Amino acid sequence: MTVKESVTSDALVVDAPTCRDDCSATRVLLQDQARTVVFQDLDGGRAVGNRFSTREKMAAALNIPKDGIVNHILEAVNHPIPCEVVDDPEFAACELPLDLTALPIPKYFPEDGGRYVTSGIVVTEFEGYRNVSFHRMMIMDERHIAIRLVPRHLFTIHRMAKEKGQELGITICIGAQAEVLLAAATSMDFGADELEVASAMHKAGHGTPLRVGRCANGLLVPADTDYVIEGRITLEETKEGPFVDITGTYDFERQQPVIEVDRITSCKDPMMHLLLPGGWEHYLLMGLPREPMILKAVRQAVPGVRNVRLTEGGCCWLNGVVSIRRNKAGDGVNAGMAALSGHTSMKQVIVVDEDIDIFDDREVEWAVATRMQADRIVKIPGAAGSSLDPSSHGGTTWKVIIDATIPPEADLSLYKKATL
Repeated sequence: MTVKESVTSDALVVDAPTCRDDCSATRVLLQDQARTVVFQDLDGGRAVGNRFSTREKMAAALNIPKDGIVNHILEAVNHPIPCEVVDDPEFAACELPLDLTALPIPKYFPEDGGRYVTSGIVVTEFEGYRNVSFHRMMIMDERHIAIRLVPRHLFTIHRMAKEKGQELGITICIGAQAEVLLAAATSMDFGADELEVASAMHKAGHGTPLRVGRCANGLLVPADTDYVIEGRITLEETKEGPFVDITGTYDFERQQPVIEVDRITSCKDPMMHLLLPGGWEHYLLMGLPREPMILKAVRQAVPGVRNVRLTEGGCCWLNGVVSIRRNKAGDGVNAGMAALSGHTSMKQVIVVDEDIDIFDDREVEWAVATRMQADRIVKIPGAAGSSLDPSSHGGTTWKVIIDATIPPEADLSLYKKATL
């Protein structure tokens, strides 16, 4: 589903001119994050925000049920399929002036280091290793971008090139399909092909593999992308940040690599995808791809696992819920420990029975209130947690497992809700 196809008829359309530099776009996006917003004139360009800000919208884009997203991603990770290479990709329809400052890319919050590309995925290939991943990118001037590289796959590939004294050729894709965004945010083995995982999702949901096209620099990228920026991660570094991260708090300034841009193309009538930092869409695109890893880990510990969820209240990163069919005493604790190992940034997990709808926060809280006593809370001190958690101050953290399943020796009639 392309950007335009993902915009539903109930989207809020902002016709009045919107400025890129006064955070006015952020004010509009924050008013109702469940609603897609289309900016017709963001300093002369079109843009869309809150595009995949709910599980319902994400599921609709994937063409699957809401409660099937986790298995949909996991199945694609386990069974990737080749993409379809096309000769006339949509992103090559228009060649734009080589000026990043002319694009409808906003400043989101007052203390940000500058205007940021937030929904861009970076594609690269070096010595047989292809990688597709999310990165925040700060516009420096007409042709230069500061890119935040955390020590994962792109960081590793850039270091490989740097050790040989080489710049790393990349392509930045903005406005990619839901399948591509999810695959780019999924943790996989080094060398795994995220585009083939996206292709498997697209095939399962829409019946056809993902279409890709070749850029001028030789890289294959999703054909239905609105903007494509070709360039190189150079050997230079600059200050990047501050910038608001997933918890809604400012991340600090760092020395980060510089991208030099060589070419900018777009589809006809492109729309810039605005991913609100610390917003609902940020939560889902960062958290949803972690859920399959949690599910896989819990399945190895408890065969009766039903579903898993990283909660929006926990920024889809720090807090989770797992539903299981308990077979024996201790299954709840085992499921909780496995969930924490499947996503090491998680600091609290609630384990509930299979009759609880884990996508309904009231039901989860009801299970904690009516099926849990505090002596069944497991506390784990001194664990490595998330650097995004302000309360850990970059050190270790306490982790908590809340077993809210019905005790195995209990009279089940005391725990069942009345029904008609």
